[in-house]
Amino acid sequence: MIFTLMIVVFVIGYAAIALEHSIKIDKAASALLIGGLGWALFAFSGVNQHDLTHEIQHHIVDIAEILFFLLGAMTIVELIDAHEGFSIITNKITTSNKVKLMWILCVITFFFSAALDNLTTAIVMSALLTKLIKDKEDLWMFAGMVILSANAGGAWSPIGDITTIMLWIGGQVTAANIITSIFLPSVVCALVPLIYLSFRMKGSITRPVKTQNAEHELNPTTSFERNLIFTLGVIGLLFVPIFKTITHLPPYVGMLLSLGVLWLVTEIIHRSKNHEQKSQLSVIGVLKKIDVPTIFFFLGILLAVASLQSAGHLGIVATFLDNSFNGDIYLINIIIGLLSSIVDNVPLVAGAMGMYEVTETGNFAVDGKFWEFLAYCAGTGGSVLIIGSAAGVAVMGILKIDFIWYVKNISFLALIGYAAGAVTYILLQ
Repeated sequence: MIFTLMIVVFVIGYAAIALEHSIKIDKAASALLIGGLGWALFAFSGVNQHDLTHEIQHHIVDIAEILFFLLGAMTIVELIDAHEGFSIITNKITTSNKVKLMWILCVITFFFSAALDNLTTAIVMSALLTKLIKDKEDLWMFAGMVILSANAGGAWSPIGDITTIMLWIGGQVTAANIITSIFLPSVVCALVPLIYLSFRMKGSITRPVKTQNAEHELNPTTSFERNLIFTLGVIGLLFVPIFKTITHLPPYVGMLLSLGVLWLVTEIIHRSKNHEQKSQLSVIGVLKKIDVPTIFFFLGILLAVASLQSAGHLGIVATFLDNSFNGDIYLINIIIGLLSSIVDNVPLVAGAMGMYEVTETGNFAVDGKFWEFLAYCAGTGGSVLIIGSAAGVAVMGILKIDFIWYVKNISFLALIGYAAGAVTYILLQ
């Protein structure tokens, strides 16, 4: 009864998030409610105190890692923005043609995502889009395509997506193999929606009017400050995957280290300015602009999914899939990918890793077909719904994208891209 109630609470909460604009309740509130209620119900399910504490502590470590990472990345991006660093890129993108701009931004996102990771790239591109596009409908459309490109770009890189990182660290795949085997399906996944849109999009985008506040008129950032903070910010973000590879520490440690360096540099270069001027350009000033509801939204969603995982619901789904499709690795992975658009892809991949042992030979060997295809499906399938991937959740929070709008305008594009990439992988085999 309790376990059924947990699913009911999750479904109702999910619906409230989806209908946020209709019911006029912020999605962060709904997410926190289902996160808290999910664990409260699990506590009444008969689990003993020791196991309950162990379960929530196990999940809170993973959740905290994502939240610290998100907080660090958002602060670095806001710091670059406060120093008008993104003008270095936006001044070079001169086209206002929708199709050309879409191609430029999606290609940048695809390769950025592989080098940084899809979550960081989504945060950076969200900040960039607001500088380039004024109209809300156009902004959301471009943001939707950024989510698709970020997830496709992250799938083929061992450091591009949290699920690929899990499979790489877990020893199911090797870095060189995942790049060579998944690159082409990922390219197809990103290209198909782009080509489809190229025939449907017309006209030009409207650029936002640049407004300078009184502080900036009195004390604009110098060219040196702009270039320095932009360069250090980008190097700091690129440093994160390198730091992780060298030290084997979680990515958030590298992100916080990069933020610490930037914090120190901004304190030094602005130390001679008065308090009012300095507060606009320091990390302390920038932290006031961080979108805290997005952090709480992330927290609630991750807690809710973790409660379902601890209650065994996701394990049941994995076993059901295996029994229903007689171990057909392609079908199982395609469905796992689609399920990851509803439930977070991390516990689904963790469930699959727990269900299947790494064998010496065959589909479940290191770099076997099952693990390769799982990396593709779990990485790109989440794009079908906006809260199916970390990149989607971040962009939804930052740009206030409506869930239902995304379903109407982007889900079909994500689906055809996902299917095309999956078919490409199967044909290559």
